[in-house]
Amino acid sequence: MARLGGMALRNAILATLLEGESSGYDLAKVFDSSVANFWTATPQQLYRELDRMEGQGLVAARVVEQERRPNKRLFSITEAGRAALAEFTARAPKPTAVRDELLVQVQAVEHGDAAAVREAVRKKQSVAERKLKRYERLRDHLLAGRTEADYLAAAGRVGHYLTLARGIAFEQENIRWCEYVLGVLAQRDPTS
Repeated sequence: MARLGGMALRNAILATLLEGESSGYDLAKVFDSSVANFWTATPQQLYRELDRMEGQGLVAARVVEQERRPNKRLFSITEAGRAALAEFTARAPKPTAVRDELLVQVQAVEHGDAAAVREAVRKKQSVAERKLKRYERLRDHLLAGRTEADYLAAAGRVGHYLTLARGIAFEQENIRWCEYVLGVLAQRDPTS
């Protein structure tokens, strides 16, 4: 299973590097702000995977010397990395399964601490609302005043925008579901 996880992380890194050369630090920031809508990784995981990918020839690193700061390595995708990514995109993806602890808690709400479950749903809603605002700001930045149709017609690459659109829809649905659950639980126990 670790190998499969590494393979998926590898491909997420390669896809991100299509945007251009990046330091590990900047790559971690990109993962945290935009790639997080479909893939998460800690900075430590990213650095380990970048080192492994460099050893496999999928990325190249160059050192940039800095005064008064540690030197930094900038990574770029190699032709071998592009080929690996092309091979990955040609494969049919494996179906994903939802594994969400909150769903188990909601399923068992009548047999547990209903107030704690409601609070967990409220927290999920709050997190989804924050993510949605961040994703919408990123979308607005990408569009830069253009309509979506104009952007999609003129952009050199649209994959980033399409995955962002999925993240926006996902968080909108999370918010809708949380509101639904809280409404149903409030109807069943109006004193809560």
